[in-house]
Amino acid sequence: MKLAILSRAPSAYSTRRLKEAALQRGHKVKILNTLKFAIDLRKGIPDLYYRQKPLSSYDAVLPRVGTSITYFGTAVVRQFQQMDVFCANTAHGILNSRDKLRSLQILSRHHIGIPKTTFVKDKKDVIPAIERVGGAPVVIKLIEGTQGIGVLLAESRKAAEGIIELLQSQKQNVLVQKFVAESKGKDIRAFVVGDRVVASMRRIAQGQEFRSNVHRGGVAEAVELDEQYRETAVRAAQILGLRVAGVDMLEGKDGPQIMEVNSSPGLEGIETCTDLDIAGAVIDYIAAQVDFPEIDLRQRLTVSKGYGVTEIYVPEGSNFVGKSINETSLPELDINVLTLYRGNKVIPNPRRDRVLEPDDKLLCFGKMEYMRDMVPKKTRRRRQPEVKELVTEEAASPKPEDSEY
Repeated sequence: MKLAILSRAPSAYSTRRLKEAALQRGHKVKILNTLKFAIDLRKGIPDLYYRQKPLSSYDAVLPRVGTSITYFGTAVVRQFQQMDVFCANTAHGILNSRDKLRSLQILSRHHIGIPKTTFVKDKKDVIPAIERVGGAPVVIKLIEGTQGIGVLLAESRKAAEGIIELLQSQKQNVLVQKFVAESKGKDIRAFVVGDRVVASMRRIAQGQEFRSNVHRGGVAEAVELDEQYRETAVRAAQILGLRVAGVDMLEGKDGPQIMEVNSSPGLEGIETCTDLDIAGAVIDYIAAQVDFPEIDLRQRLTVSKGYGVTEIYVPEGSNFVGKSINETSLPELDINVLTLYRGNKVIPNPRRDRVLEPDDKLLCFGKMEYMRDMVPKKTRRRRQPEVKELVTEEAASPKPEDSEY
């Protein structure tokens, strides 16, 4: 495999470890400065130049796109995707995770724990918004902050109002979020690769600091996550369209609460405290995808006219409740159940003898004219845009090509 690591910091720990792990496994690897690319667009021939020269082919790309270059960096990643090069994280996934408001909006449609959050523009809406999330103290976050920068704790309603007014006067977009007191200055970082958590750590704030980020002086310790936390982390990454992600969760009284999903998670803190070869896990996953790429549902949709992907909800009282998938009308109508969502559980390719329960959600592929009739009329108008987003947010798995630099 020939791998390109997009990074502006070749000497940074994470970049060095990823290159080292690739070389140890016999792969060719180049570190390419993201800002040195030029994107060429012609009819039918998407292309890239690097340092004024045509870029030779690559099998895979591992983006390490910093916040300050999100727009250009994701444009470069998108161009690699158009050239059918496997990207460990797609441009769409990176953009979903980079904007805190956007990521929480997407996650809020699913059965995933998130702290109560509100976003307002009008000064008159600030106090009601604070009350809706549970009142002071509240956490105030810049939408595009990172490493704990732009995260503030307001102890009182008056302090929160003043902070928000000041930030808004500086043209900053801010979120107001419930302060999860039971987390007690701790959070969980789960490192997701593909469909599993390869490492996890608990970060603990020091002194009066409530932010537990290692960059803010937090102390990290290895932790073994239970099934609920692992499933939540993997599902959050997948919903946002990320294959490699750092998922930050608070330990709430009702279970995991997603704070943030990072598309370029650092390796130093978590490798140091867990003593695991996480860089190697990332490289092994990319190599496996290059050798055996996943099926891209969007490619199937373009081939089969009239077919698509939709989510079918099984409410209390539905004819489907108490029946196995095989006993429903789905197989007869050539509707395949791709995934069953049950509470916090994600069950891919469920067996046909699995019995359905109230509040189950079925992600199905089949003929749209049949599936539309199964979406309740009251929710059909709201759910149809979700069908499109389930397709567009699905992480792409393009076909690899032979490459060089």
